[in-house]
Amino acid sequence: MWRKLKEWARFMKKSLYTLYFATKDTRVSLPVKVFTVAVVAYAFSPIDLIPDFIPILGYVDDVLIVPVGIYFALKMLPQIVIQDSTKLAEEQLQSDKPKNWFAAVIILMIWFAVLVWGTFVFIYK
Repeated sequence: MWRKLKEWARFMKKSLYTLYFATKDTRVSLPVKVFTVAVVAYAFSPIDLIPDFIPILGYVDDVLIVPVGIYFALKMLPQIVIQDSTKLAEEQLQSDKPKNWFAAVIILMIWFAVLVWGTFVFIYK
């Protein structure tokens, strides 16, 4: 059972990196790219829709939302892009993780903006 769980986790990690590289491919249409970026950003974001400290529900996004997002993103991408991105992902996973500090800052700014907006909505409602 643990072996299967580890294999699944490796597959999910590889799929996320595949999607990461697919977002940089020019053969991907804008709507698919936007959805794929959202899936990758959510998966790598330290902030979850449902916080992990909430019993049982806290891990729903990690176990359900992210894999479903990966599934749909992979279904929307052209097969040739998936193949090329998978090769890049395998190479990158063997060497080192990709570092994109710009994307990290953008993700944190978006979450901060959502927090500020939510605060104003609830305070001034």
